[in-house]
Amino acid sequence: MSMSQQIERRIRKAFQTPKKGETFELRNGLVSQYARERKDAIQRTIQAMTVGKDVSALFPDILKNIATPDIEQKKLVYLYLMNYAKSHPELCILAVNTFVQDASDPNPLVRALAIRTMGCIRVDKMVDYMEIPLRLTLKDENPYVRKTAAICVTKLFDLNPQLCIEEGFLESLQTLIEDSNPMVVANAVSALAEIQDRAPEIKCFVVDPHILSKLLVALNECTEWGRIAILTSLSDYKASDIKDAEHICERVVPQLQHANPSVVLAAIKAVIAHVEIQNSEAKANLLRKLGPPLVTLVSSAPEVQYVALRNIRIILQKYPQILNRELRVFFCKYNDPPYLKMEKLEIMVRIANEKNIDQLLSELKEYSMEVDLDFVRRAIRAIGQCAIKIESAVEKCVNVLMDLIYNKVNYVLQEVVIVMKDVLRKYKTFESCLPVLCQNIDELDESEARAALVWIVGEYADKIDNSGEILQGFVSIFNEEATQVQLQLITAVVKLYIKKPEAGQNMIQGVLQTGTKSDNADVRDRGYIYWRLLSSDTVIAKDIVLAEKPPIVSTIEDLPKSLLNELIGELSTLASVYHRPAATFMGHGKFGADAVQKRAIEEQKQLANEDEVGAGVNAENLLDVDFSVDSPTVDSPASNPVTASKGGSALDELNDLFAPVQIPKITGNASSNQDIMNMFKNTAPTSSVSHNLSSTKDAFAELNFDNSFSSHANSGVPSKSSKTNEDLLGLF
Repeated sequence: MSMSQQIERRIRKAFQTPKKGETFELRNGLVSQYARERKDAIQRTIQAMTVGKDVSALFPDILKNIATPDIEQKKLVYLYLMNYAKSHPELCILAVNTFVQDASDPNPLVRALAIRTMGCIRVDKMVDYMEIPLRLTLKDENPYVRKTAAICVTKLFDLNPQLCIEEGFLESLQTLIEDSNPMVVANAVSALAEIQDRAPEIKCFVVDPHILSKLLVALNECTEWGRIAILTSLSDYKASDIKDAEHICERVVPQLQHANPSVVLAAIKAVIAHVEIQNSEAKANLLRKLGPPLVTLVSSAPEVQYVALRNIRIILQKYPQILNRELRVFFCKYNDPPYLKMEKLEIMVRIANEKNIDQLLSELKEYSMEVDLDFVRRAIRAIGQCAIKIESAVEKCVNVLMDLIYNKVNYVLQEVVIVMKDVLRKYKTFESCLPVLCQNIDELDESEARAALVWIVGEYADKIDNSGEILQGFVSIFNEEATQVQLQLITAVVKLYIKKPEAGQNMIQGVLQTGTKSDNADVRDRGYIYWRLLSSDTVIAKDIVLAEKPPIVSTIEDLPKSLLNELIGELSTLASVYHRPAATFMGHGKFGADAVQKRAIEEQKQLANEDEVGAGVNAENLLDVDFSVDSPTVDSPASNPVTASKGGSALDELNDLFAPVQIPKITGNASSNQDIMNMFKNTAPTSSVSHNLSSTKDAFAELNFDNSFSSHANSGVPSKSSKTNEDLLGLF
């Protein structure tokens, strides 16, 4: 054997696919003559697929094992087909005959498995072969097969709505609502409701009194998912009269005791949907029954608690009297996650009343001494909300806030000042608190707290003896303050000037001049407005600035009434957790896919525009080559004029993108970088490394990417290395 043949054999062996490996072993197992080995190989293939490995190369070998009497093996093969059908749509058609045969198998499990797999294979070519098996399974004698076929109609409608309507599958699905088996009824309701959401114009699912009776009969006997589907349909149904609504609520109320939280929330939604048209006595009785199920949900796992609490907030805004006696249930535990504590605080404020305010204030005071900064701030704010909500308890709330100030904790002090501003906006009778607030002025370093104190000093300037001195301290550092502090400071100085002309006369002109020269448009406009107002008529200015302001009704954030009514109908869904309409985050079309895809395209366009802007600013970064002065670079030899001329217009066009850049010389570690660069150069002698590149085109000319760019090829000087390359290429 010659030397060239030995080299060729070694190279072919190096590039040959290794025979040993996981894929090779699985393939041998799938084609084994022993059934046990084939089943074991299929199980290991599914295991690899489950952990995220790509085993799509085994598709033809898996497909050979589809015709088997072993149900367990058949399930595994069908699972593999559902996962990789999109990547091999042509090969997937080869399994159609097996699907059709299995749809007529004596075993109902095999029949249901076949029609379910055909529905889950999202390939357009599969639609043509699904018609006959689906029609047979929709009329199957076994209820398990019928309920599986009902879901398959929805998947067929997603792939080809026109075929689904023309072949009468929707009519067959509607007849399943009158089926004797409650599981079939539940799946038919779920499928029709989903189709109705996707295509409302066809009106395939309209609940009438006849269908309503069928749904109420099947409600107590179907599975949890079936109950949720039926209860959702009942909540969408508009009762024609009071008797009809009472009948629905009577059948739904037992579901409030279900162990599944989703079923409980769906039942609550159905009751609320039909409680409004009933008389006041029946309405109060039904609302009283909603309290215990909601309390039970709060004792669930943290994640379930969070969903329940978000739904409870919506229900409490609509019906605040439901949980009046259940305050202790929402007390925060030491091991509650922070997001649960925040939601519980919101609910406790909403259900606070004159009877439980003492208990609530004691609990909130304890929370205000915790170590969690955000939780402490929210607890202090809850005390202020209780003071504004319950007028008879305002003195107790203010006393608690004053006690917290004496603890001398910085973040507690700042939050108390912010809360007291809102309290003083509604109640004018707590002037005794003003000296305590003003004594801690040096401790305030947050802009919101400083702005709140400035407002208090300006509003009560005539009640505070040293109000001018306090404001003078803020005026002296006007330009260093945040925008909201500057805005409040301008207003406070104007109030001081009107109430105490002798104290505010010295600083009013300086503040207005500084404000009108501000870079912030809001500060500048406010300064001009007050300047014009004071220069026109002092009496009119006094009437405007010191006009009686409407008191605060509540600082609790409520949802708009229209949004609240919409979210009441979306209880136990993502909309009730986000407190936003579903259309704002789901979009339209197939589960919002159209809107999501459009939004993704817009984001990509925006990113592309930003990249173009960045490329215009620093175009030399297009090749990820850092030409900045600070970064060290390696000098390369001067470009070969012959190579540059043979490089063609492509290099000329690239050179137009780059301006000539002077690259500085480097010392020290240049030798190691130079060795790396020499790997891309020819063995022929080159010019000194100290020669600087004049353009990016020179750098391209020096890199030996191909023989056409080689300086030896252009100069006509043969090279031993180039000849060796040609010999190696000739072997292939």
